[in-house]
Order: sequence, then C-alpha cells, then structure tokens
Amino acid sequence: MATADIDVDTVDTDLFQDPEDYYPPTPPPTTQTYTTMNGDIITLHLVGHSPTEAHHLWNGSRVMAAHFESHPELVRGRTVLELGAGAGLPSIVAAAVGARRVVVTDFPDPDLLETMWRNVRGCGLIPGVSEEEQELPIVVEGLVWGADPGKVLGYLEGGGGDGDGDGEKGEKGEKGEKGEKGEKGEKGFDVLILADLLFRHSEHGNMLRTVRQTLKKSRESKAFVVFTSYRPWLQHKDLAFFDVAREEGFVVEKVLEKKMDRPLFEKDPGDEEVLKTVTGWELRWPEEALKGGGR
Repeated sequence: MATADIDVDTVDTDLFQDPEDYYPPTPPPTTQTYTTMNGDIITLHLVGHSPTEAHHLWNGSRVMAAHFESHPELVRGRTVLELGAGAGLPSIVAAAVGARRVVVTDFPDPDLLETMWRNVRGCGLIPGVSEEEQELPIVVEGLVWGADPGKVLGYLEGGGGDGDGDGEKGEKGEKGEKGEKGEKGEKGFDVLILADLLFRHSEHGNMLRTVRQTLKKSRESKAFVVFTSYRPWLQHKDLAFFDVAREEGFVVEKVLEKKMDRPLFEKDPGDEEVLKTVTGWELRWPEEALKGGGR
C-alpha cells in the first residue's frame, strides 16, 4: 500500500506514547522530627526526591545538632555556614542556641531552597521567628561546592536576602574578590558544617575548596565534618577526604563517635556496626597559615 493511501485519521498515535504509569511518580514531600534536649519538637520538611539526596534526614545531621545542643559554646555568638544542608537541622539548632549569623546552603534548586526556608520559618526556637521579624539570624542560600562563594560571604557584612527567596540582595562588589577574601583571612565563617557529605567521593576536592574559601583564618575556627559510611565496603574512600585535607595543610582531629540504635537504612548491605556509627571530625587551620592575620 502506498503512503498516500494511509488514512491518518485512523492511525492510532497513542500506540507510540508511553502508558501513564510507565514512569514512576515523583514521591511526595515528607516530614521528619527532631526532639531537642528540652523536649521541644522541630518539624523538618523534606523534598519528595532529590538527586543530591536531600530527601533524607541523615544521621550525621541529627548527631551534629545534638552536639551543638550539648556544647552551645561552639556556635553561640559565632557565624556558621552549612554545606549541603538538605533539611538544615544543624543550622537551625545552631541558630536556636545563639549563633550570631547562620547561612544554610545546598544546591541552588528552587524547591530545595524553599523547603529549607520553610523549615527555618517554621521553627519557633529561632530568635525572631515567633515575632515574624524580617531580619532573622539565619538565612538560606544556594551554593555549589567549589564555586565562587561571594554571595554567601556577603552575608557576613550584613547583606543578603530579605527573607523571601534565595538571598538575591546578598551580593556586594565583585564575586571573585569576595571568594578570595575568605581564603586570605580578611573574612570568613567561624564554624562550617559538613554533615553526611563524604559519600560523594568525586566532590571531596570541591568541598575542601569551599572550606578553604569560607573558613575564617583564626585559631578558633573549625569545620565540623560528621558522617556515616553508608557503604561500608567503600569506607576507605570516605576517609580519603581527610587524607586530602591533610595534604592541603589542614589539621584534622576526630572529636566524637556516636552509635545509633539502628542503621538509617536497615536493609542496606554491609557491616551493621559500621552502618550504625556516626563519627565527627574537626578541620582547623595550621599554625603557619595563621601567621600575619590569624588570632
């Protein structure tokens, strides 16, 4: 039969379309809770799915939040930056126990950033939230590891967003100049948080670049790195982060270890004891890096 003889009105075009249930639907958003030492409950909203794994509330975040509760002097009156924050729990607790300025960051996905804002605005333990004040001690911003952190560093000067978005007003001057200032010690955050990020082995270099650019050059400054080896057979690759950190001159010290009651993902393969264990480490500037500018 010639092509011209085909009656296009009778061709079943649906034959070439995927069935409605061919692709699995995107999971809906979920919530998790965290109970403080005083019995207050913090509700955390999570995106339904994220390629950056932000749809989980990781054990490292819970342990870091509890550590700040037990040792509020680590963040009280200080500036705090969290990388790859997801739900932002450690940042929220840091703000609640008295941090002067907290910047919660993750990949600049609009849904993810809005979810983090929702968690911030929904926590009445943070000063100013219950009174619906415009100026809060905590803000949300998008940040890609290894990229120019100029906008994030801008919040240290009192710049930043107006609380209604991703902080578009936080940028002042040349971004590149700001990124360099963090490394030179002219400005930077007192405390950095990296909670359960080390499983992204290919990003270790970019994470450390951001640490170098944003951690204040001071003897008191610390980057807290907490994690579980969720793939126990690759634990050596997780720990390689600290080898690279030492090669780049950071002082590395293990500061905590917490055994959870059960693994976060109970059906995961591997050594259950490793899957239940959260360890915490500090990165600090070496003494030689502080000469001429550090405290």
